Amino acid sequence: MIPAAFANPGRFYRGNTHGHTNASDGALPLEEVISRYKAAGYDFLAITDHFMAQFDFPLTDSRACRSDGFTTLLGAELHAPRTQMSDLWHLVAVGLPLDFAPNTADETGVSLARRAFEAGAFVTIAHPAWYQLSLEDAETVLPWCHGVEIYNHGCQTMHDRGGGAYLLDGLADRGHKTLTLACDDSHFHAPDFGGGWVEVKAEENSPEALLAALKSGAYYSSQGPKIHHIEFTADEIIVECSPARGVLVNGQGYQQAYCYESGLSRVRLPKAKLGSTPWCRIIVIGEDGKRAWSNPIWGETA
Repeated sequence: MIPAAFANPGRFYRGNTHGHTNASDGALPLEEVISRYKAAGYDFLAITDHFMAQFDFPLTDSRACRSDGFTTLLGAELHAPRTQMSDLWHLVAVGLPLDFAPNTADETGVSLARRAFEAGAFVTIAHPAWYQLSLEDAETVLPWCHGVEIYNHGCQTMHDRGGGAYLLDGLADRGHKTLTLACDDSHFHAPDFGGGWVEVKAEENSPEALLAALKSGAYYSSQGPKIHHIEFTADEIIVECSPARGVLVNGQGYQQAYCYESGLSRVRLPKAKLGSTPWCRIIVIGEDGKRAWSNPIWGETA
């Protein structure tokens, strides 16, 4: 079995799914944000300004910034009361329609997630470690959330709380088939740009194709390393990647397999090491310590 990101036709397009402009709390206007991502070699960008009354509920229209070779996805970071540890939920919705209605006064995070999902968006749980989101809270929105941010570069840079593996793996251990992704959450008040992204496999760089690929999990996430291929055989997991010092496969609980050696580019890991885990995910560690992550893969390790 070959996961969709490596089996589907097309090519990889690099994009950031979480970022802000001065329409909410970002430092830069839309055109400058777009310019910086284009100059850095990105293929697409989602602007997700904070959809809040204090900013007049902006759903930033970036369509005029699309060009040959670069596209944009419409979206927003959505907020509603509350979680166990925070006054507000933080949910990122990519692919929202421009007429998506502002929150009502009594709307909950669960209701908001469902409404964004039903409007056609790719909905994700943002930076869970930054605001200590619990497994119990996350489970309430999961029917209407596609994924969890495994790495948020802005939260790592400014707060040392950029990781989301605890939530992703905890949900998987409870049987939830949740995707994962890395992003910048760029505001340009700090060096929060270009540190985490997704590589989306699609046949064209269009909003429709990218959104469909995101929802189907046809992508991987990275801070720098490239994953070229993943394949499951009867006995092994084969991983091909850019030169790395480590390749890991994590599964349920403490189940894992790994290989550490300088200059790794093709690794075969024994499935037997993973025991009876129903899911696994692959992590590639580059020579510089930066990581790339596959989405969780279900039913291929037994």
